[in-house]
Amino acid sequence: MTLQESMLLAIDQAKKAKKSGEVPVGSVIIDETGKVIASAYNQVISRHDPTAHAEINAIREACRLIKNCRLNEMILFVTLEPCLMCANAIAESRIKRVVYGASDYQEGTFNSADNKYLLKHQKYEVIGGILEEDCSKILKDFFRERR
Repeated sequence: MTLQESMLLAIDQAKKAKKSGEVPVGSVIIDETGKVIASAYNQVISRHDPTAHAEINAIREACRLIKNCRLNEMILFVTLEPCLMCANAIAESRIKRVVYGASDYQEGTFNSADNKYLLKHQKYEVIGGILEEDCSKILKDFFRERR
């Protein structure tokens, strides 16, 4: 499965979030063979849980399904650059690679000068900008409709 194909799966999750009134961010975790292990979307509002970001939800589901708190060799796809909370959860779960679509210059981890310590010590590879326009559009449309 290509990076783009995997990101399209994450975008499908973001659309589910949008449909349920959540900020449209979606995430998918794929193993080293390309098999989808877990997929999730933001559920902060519906779960009344500020930690229910797409990445955290996908990590929780993947860990539950494989019965292990370590997601070694797995790749996390997410439509929006992870925040610091999610970046730390990703590190704790030992995910091998993070692939994100849209950059988040306000809350994102990888494009912020404020997060130099984390970036220096992170143990996973990061690839950004995959289907960036598609990932950005769903977020921009969501916020435009709300205003």
